[in-house]
Amino acid sequence: MQEHYNEADIEIEAQSYWQENQSFGTFEDPSREKYYCLSMFPYPSGKLHMGHVRNYTIGDVISRYQRMLGRNVLQPMGWDAFGLPAEGAAIKNRMPPAAWTYSNITYMKNQLRRLGFGYDWQRELATCRPEYYRWEQWLFTGLFKKGLVYRKNSVVNWDPVDQTVLANEQVIDGRGWRSGALVERREIPQWFVKITAYADELLQELDRLDAWPEQVRTMQRNWIGRSEGVQMDFGIRGSEEKLTIYTTRPDTLMGVTYMAVAAEHPLSLSQADHDPALSAFIDECRRGSTTEADIETMEKKGMRLDVEALHPISGEPVPVFAANFVLMGYGTGAVMAVPGHDQRDWEFAHRYSVPIVQVIAPANGSDCDLGQGAYTKKGVLINSGQFDGLTSEQAVDAIAAYLSERGKGGKQVNFRLRDWGVSRQRYWGAPIPMIHCDRCGIVPVPEDQLPVVLPEDIEFDASGGSPIKKMPEWYRTACPECGGEAERETDTFDTFMESSWYYARYCCPDADQAMLDKRADYWLPVDHYIGGIEHAILHLLYARFYHKLMRDAGLLNSDEPFTRLLTQGMVVAETYFRRQADGTTTWYNPADVETERDERGQVVSAKLASDGGQVEIGGIEKMSKSKNNGVDPQSMVDRFGADTVRLYTMFTSPPDQSLEWNDEGVEGAHRFIRRVWNLAWSRREQITLGASMAKPVFNDIQKAARREIHQDLKQACFDYQRQQFNTVVSACMKITNTLYKLGDHQSDQALLREGFGLLLQLLAPIAPHVTHKLWRELDYGADILRSDWPQADEAALAQEYLQYVVQVDGKVRAKIQVAAGADRKTIEAIALDDANAQRFISGRQVRKVIVVPAKLINIVTG
Repeated sequence: MQEHYNEADIEIEAQSYWQENQSFGTFEDPSREKYYCLSMFPYPSGKLHMGHVRNYTIGDVISRYQRMLGRNVLQPMGWDAFGLPAEGAAIKNRMPPAAWTYSNITYMKNQLRRLGFGYDWQRELATCRPEYYRWEQWLFTGLFKKGLVYRKNSVVNWDPVDQTVLANEQVIDGRGWRSGALVERREIPQWFVKITAYADELLQELDRLDAWPEQVRTMQRNWIGRSEGVQMDFGIRGSEEKLTIYTTRPDTLMGVTYMAVAAEHPLSLSQADHDPALSAFIDECRRGSTTEADIETMEKKGMRLDVEALHPISGEPVPVFAANFVLMGYGTGAVMAVPGHDQRDWEFAHRYSVPIVQVIAPANGSDCDLGQGAYTKKGVLINSGQFDGLTSEQAVDAIAAYLSERGKGGKQVNFRLRDWGVSRQRYWGAPIPMIHCDRCGIVPVPEDQLPVVLPEDIEFDASGGSPIKKMPEWYRTACPECGGEAERETDTFDTFMESSWYYARYCCPDADQAMLDKRADYWLPVDHYIGGIEHAILHLLYARFYHKLMRDAGLLNSDEPFTRLLTQGMVVAETYFRRQADGTTTWYNPADVETERDERGQVVSAKLASDGGQVEIGGIEKMSKSKNNGVDPQSMVDRFGADTVRLYTMFTSPPDQSLEWNDEGVEGAHRFIRRVWNLAWSRREQITLGASMAKPVFNDIQKAARREIHQDLKQACFDYQRQQFNTVVSACMKITNTLYKLGDHQSDQALLREGFGLLLQLLAPIAPHVTHKLWRELDYGADILRSDWPQADEAALAQEYLQYVVQVDGKVRAKIQVAAGADRKTIEAIALDDANAQRFISGRQVRKVIVVPAKLINIVTG
């Protein structure tokens, strides 16, 4: 054993041992309880960032802990390898996206190995490999045959720089999330998967996911957005056409004073042919965002059309406006407008001088001033003809029945959720396995012709667009049905397609006859899934949907992919401070503030350098490449070692909270590991000799020390169960302090060996390299991972005497020791007889004695 802690040599030795012994290789074993722990796999962008390191350290700590509990643990790793950044890098570096991606995978895989993560690398996968995406192509063709896949023209967010469709969530302030270009609305053919067919199940199953954060479940409920309302038809004056709308407030129907349709609605487009102003307005709308958040906040504009709708009950004509806040992709592309009871409609009506009619009155009989804004609450119907006097709730049923009897509408359940658009007009993605034939129409690629392989050796020029759209030798093919000339689909899949089922493929990555085999049912569902809150909606929702698709294809027996979900906090680069006074908030940069930090490097108090006044934490800034404020994990590993980086990320804050990076805290973590090493070195002989004492006899001081060790052990075991790894490290620090105080007596040696072994086992999931080395060096065993997880000795925790604080009238006057088994009367008597307590009781009447077991006695006098 070396005297000095040399992290580089220790970590290389441990990693070599794990690799040579295939320590993390896994096989299905029905006789053992399985545990599948998975962290969301990375996009191979080139280098890991600290967010990756924290995420994967959390997963590795959980996996190692579960392994030491005796479970059959699967922890795989792979690469979410398709995506737009590879195309940008290809243009910049003049190399194919595939070459750039594979190079990054090699580098990042080495980084993961350097951090000591216990992955089963035999299960590694990359989503850009044909043997992987072959199976999602197979599933897609099956869904097409079932009617769960379709193609239609759709209005999309189009990024003119990246030349691709963007999801609503990828449009920020009207601009593309990567390019920053102003996003346009375009109508293009798109492929869709019918996620709406599973909307009810996706919503209902959320109630069963009780080990998911409630925040995530709420976000998914809101995204699915089940609503109960009424769908109805407005006639078109002078036409047989109808304008169909859906509303959750049918009680306000008699207050409709105008209709609004999307700029791309057929009514708008037909008039635009001979109306230049309307045509210009439609073009303006096409350049706008389609995100609900942007539409909610943008200025509401419209143009009146030369058609009128007919009210389904009164038959009165209602003006129709083309409006920028209505989208063709949502519902029917038309809405009824009730300015008296909807604030958006009220603002629009004021701008365009449309009448405002009150049809709902407050239930308590009070007045409401529609001149100041819409009255949006429910109440009692007025100015609504035969429905006057009904409550809003009663009116829903009455109006729905009226419309249904006349064939003009009825009750309907709707969902905010829309079908999943999976087409992308980019190159670096899995080809969509469909063929376009002039004679046969759209034909799925036969199973024996899968996979449709994306050519990787291509030239990517700066002109933009997908190279395969310019490769007739690739897209020209024969129709599988008639044998005639046909063309392949040149759109590629949305990359969420690959990331929605990778967790299942890890179970059987070598299966070449099926998408999944029976091994998937052994491992699934994933017991613990770990990733950022930013994936709460899209990725997690699509993965749940994909799981149900695979279940219904006979590939799985489970209903949900992930039993337990942990959303880790982000890594924060800087903290900003504020001072609030007289309703005013003043902000300060970190450079202007003097802070005190705890042993983790976290701010516990802060004052302004200029005047010494106290300030509070007011904001944080996330580490990111774009802001150039990140810390390179590789430089930290090179400087301090992987164990230090791992321990710091676990010690600084609980997994589900933000971690503020602080170099002083990293240095503190390194000092603690060195302190453990120095204890082992300086007491190595005593630790080794301690093994020879079969039944040591401890004196009172040693019993107290052993009790402290086992109290800390019990707390740490509890904290492992609830994944509060920061307090686990705190317990390890306390045990270390206790061990340093032990003497050289034979019983001390036995206690030192016991306590140090427990310390190593508690630290093993968090700092695996140094604990692996010390476990072997000090003859505890060959592999700490195979040791049994420690349990606190209840006999050691038992105390012969308990110490009580004695208060007289709320002030501390004495401390006493009482036998652990003493009853209440005995405890009170000892406290009342104590000499120090008597000094303050003398001459007074004792009114009552309050005993807080094992802690406190308060004597109240009169």
